[in-house]
Amino acid sequence: MAIMITDECINCGACEPECPNNAIYEGGAEWTYADGTSLKGLITTLSGDDVQADDNFEPKDMDVYYIVTDKCTECVGFHDEPQCAAVCPVDCCVDDPEYRESDDELLAKKDFMHLN
Repeated sequence: MAIMITDECINCGACEPECPNNAIYEGGAEWTYADGTSLKGLITTLSGDDVQADDNFEPKDMDVYYIVTDKCTECVGFHDEPQCAAVCPVDCCVDDPEYRESDDELLAKKDFMHLN
């Protein structure tokens, strides 16, 4: 499953630099697949969509930091636990019940974004 940031977020920004996938953005900020990944040019996402890696996508939230589920791997393959949740002072980085993924799926997402 992906991690989500709840409305209790105090916008401290502690989580953003901890994400190995650059999946965390400040409220109102557009996001791209290319940010913090090795993705370039035309890509086919894991859900089968063809997009340019550096295309800007609409913010998921306008008021508080948010996590792009298409980029969140729960830190699988990088750390033993989600780093955003580990550093959040108000415990608002929680499991997103809308997005359930196995460790294998999370590792595939990591491998997709970080080509060697």
